[in-house]
Amino acid sequence: MARILSIANQKGGVGKTTTSVNLAASLAAYKKRVLLLDLDPQGNTTMGSGINKQTCEHSVYDVLTEKKSIEDCIVPSEAGNYHLLPANGDLVAAEVELIQEIGRETRLRFALQRVDENYDYIIIDCPPSLNMLTVNALVASDGVIIPMQCEYYALEGLSALNNTIRQIAKLINPKLKIEGILRTMYDPRNGLTNAVSAQLRKYFGDAVYRVSIPRNVRLAEAPSHGKPALAYDKNAKGSLAYLALAGEILRKQQNSTENKG
Repeated sequence: MARILSIANQKGGVGKTTTSVNLAASLAAYKKRVLLLDLDPQGNTTMGSGINKQTCEHSVYDVLTEKKSIEDCIVPSEAGNYHLLPANGDLVAAEVELIQEIGRETRLRFALQRVDENYDYIIIDCPPSLNMLTVNALVASDGVIIPMQCEYYALEGLSALNNTIRQIAKLINPKLKIEGILRTMYDPRNGLTNAVSAQLRKYFGDAVYRVSIPRNVRLAEAPSHGKPALAYDKNAKGSLAYLALAGEILRKQQNSTENKG
């Protein structure tokens, strides 16, 4: 069964899509079978995977509204070496349509149960708000990776997201937990960055990944070429950082499995 991880933070511009695309590509580089799911109507994860969101025949909208089965909507991303469930502007309508539906929070969970045997990891890129799409992702997930910049307002948003995760764990998905907190656009020369980083470690301890993602031009350029950074420039600092993150996630899971055994 796949391990399902949501990349979530209701604050925009923290590197959710960059993390989703590059973590999926890095796990694939470790020979893992990966499905990347775009749950943001902007469709940036879809475009960054080399798939044209305007011309894709079916999308996650069809899955959530039960117009198509998930198997019919998944496409291969050659650039990332993973499978993709794409998104486009249609997804805005899905949220409106779901409001009337019974069991609306569990649509994605039941859809993913049809394919989770085919993958080692399913990565979900959430929209930058705590809406019904994000709730669907969290209800379907085993864990949440929270990308965040080390700045003052980021801590405020983190507390709201933490409360949402607790509520969903309490009411619908008891296995849900914070998988890890990822420091993005990280600049160790900045005093505030170091102060916020220290606070994160104080409150979240080992949940803060050792790996941080630096500001990197190649990371920023890669999406315009429709590729993950690893396919665009495998030696760039950003590419190496995401490979290291994938390694850390795999080690954590292995240790957790061994401890349970």
